[in-house]
Amino acid sequence: MTPFEQADVWLFQLVNLRLVHPVADDLMVFLTRGSLSWPILFIAALFMVVQKGRQGVLILLLALLSVGVADFIASGLFKPLVHRIRPCFALEHVRLLVTQVYSYSFASSHAANSAAVATTAWIFFHRGGALEKLFSAFMILYAAGVAYSRVYVGVHYPGDVLAGMMIGILSASLSYLVLSWIVKNIVQPRLMRREQSGNG
Repeated sequence: MTPFEQADVWLFQLVNLRLVHPVADDLMVFLTRGSLSWPILFIAALFMVVQKGRQGVLILLLALLSVGVADFIASGLFKPLVHRIRPCFALEHVRLLVTQVYSYSFASSHAANSAAVATTAWIFFHRGGALEKLFSAFMILYAAGVAYSRVYVGVHYPGDVLAGMMIGILSASLSYLVLSWIVKNIVQPRLMRREQSGNG
């Protein structure tokens, strides 16, 4: 094991075996299982649309695009490339709190996807009023909770979720920059030309 891998295993065992509590068990399973925590994302999507109207629909679509990019990078590229075995299959004495099929560990797609949504929310809402600031902060905390839960329940190393969060942040940022460039350099000029031809 490299020093990085040793530190990763040590941190995993600290979170998974020592920093535990029955109440935290229930919370972490709730956060890590999308079949349980989906209402949080549904309410977040509803907030985006209600708060921003038509722009909220575009924000929601951008969030979905960011999740797609993040998931592809984490699961479609890194996992087949790195072939890192999950800690619940590689280590002894792991507290496995969820059912987990045998698959690769690096990078965490859960962490990547939740970070992509949180980053999109932060981009569009952190400069708004108190309610929008609170929403963006909540989404960041939710993403951090999802990432932490993946270690707590025994299916990822800390390095997996850190990499996943970085992938999610970069995916959302890149999706936003690309969309902004398209709107500024392609969509807006075409709309201006149509308006000018219509007025002419």
